[in-house]
Amino acid sequence: MNKDEILEKINAILVDEFEVDSDVITPEANLKDTLGLDSLDYVDLVVTIEANLGVKLTEPDFVGIATFQDFYNMIVCKIESKN
Repeated sequence: MNKDEILEKINAILVDEFEVDSDVITPEANLKDTLGLDSLDYVDLVVTIEANLGVKLTEPDFVGIATFQDFYNMIVCKIESKN
């Protein structure tokens, strides 16, 4: 899976799981605000990403994650480090 395919899959997961319009998911948008995440939603996000992309996420992974681009970069790095 290349980077563009990974980003498309992440966006599809987020649209489905958090019931947001795909138009609001832009690289510079704030992840927490756009998805309306609370602490339980972060758990859902972690479980969903792990189930669909096979990467393990931990609380420290989210330190410094503000935008979707930050989130994308973190997921892509985790996937690439698995290979």
